[in-house]
Amino acid sequence: MNNVISMVQDFVVGITKIFVALIPLGVVASIVFGNTLIIGDVVGNLVALVQGLGEAGLVGLIVVLLLASVFGNGK
Repeated sequence: MNNVISMVQDFVVGITKIFVALIPLGVVASIVFGNTLIIGDVVGNLVALVQGLGEAGLVGLIVVLLLASVFGNGK
């Protein structure tokens, strides 16, 4: 049972790393090609995320710290 949980956890971590690595590519593609159907509005979505966290005050800061701890663990 522990082996299955470990395999699922490794799969989710791998997929998450792939998506996090694609964010800068999406930003560059959005700047170069503009807002297309396939690429979408990556820059606009990131700006909206940052504005939303900024407006949230302390809760936004806590969310940023939690996300930094999840994605910055070095695994």
